[in-house]
Amino acid sequence: MMIRRTTAAAFAAMLATSVAASAQTVPPPMISVSGEAQVSVAPDLAQVDGGVTTEAKTAREASEANNRAMAALLPALKSAGVAEADIQTSRLSLFPQSTQARPNGPMQITGYRASNRVTVRIRDMAKVASTIDALVTAGANEIGGINFMVSKESKALDEARVRALEDAHRKAEIYAKAANVRLGTPVRISEEGHGAPPVPMRATFKADAATPISPGEEILRVSVNVSYEIVK
Repeated sequence: MMIRRTTAAAFAAMLATSVAASAQTVPPPMISVSGEAQVSVAPDLAQVDGGVTTEAKTAREASEANNRAMAALLPALKSAGVAEADIQTSRLSLFPQSTQARPNGPMQITGYRASNRVTVRIRDMAKVASTIDALVTAGANEIGGINFMVSKESKALDEARVRALEDAHRKAEIYAKAANVRLGTPVRISEEGHGAPPVPMRATFKADAATPISPGEEILRVSVNVSYEIVK
């Protein structure tokens, strides 16, 4: 009899603990909204992708011609004010070029194409156009595009973060008033992905004309999810 009473008491204690734990995990009544804001910031960093592609009958000839062209390209970039640390090789390739001597015939190698491209970071926006002109003048025959960026994006987004929270609070107040309840403090705040990926600008450049460049402004966006407690 004593064993049965002890077992029953233990079961009752476990049940009470389980009920209490379940009660603690029930979330309080909340109003959950999202807030958005954006800021316009002038870019202070440009990234240019360019280089040289050469063709020749043999792989060695194509490679050597490409090396000579790049040997003139890199000093030109440094003379334009680009630091060595801001010049990075992004692609180096050597491929055979093939064609069919006759319809439905086998492919035959007719030559080779060598390519060497670099990614150049330009930290002075006033030198973007002159740097591209220096590239083309020195022999670059490929300019893949320009990316305009904001180097301190997170700091620039701080203003938008504050405004996004204000937007979320405004929306929550509307819902609280419509539901005839009082809005409490925020119990959960999370930030979604922000900003916008740099969009490459592609164009054809001529060495005998100044390259027109317009960096415009970057639109940086912030979206937050906020849950407010409903108070009685």
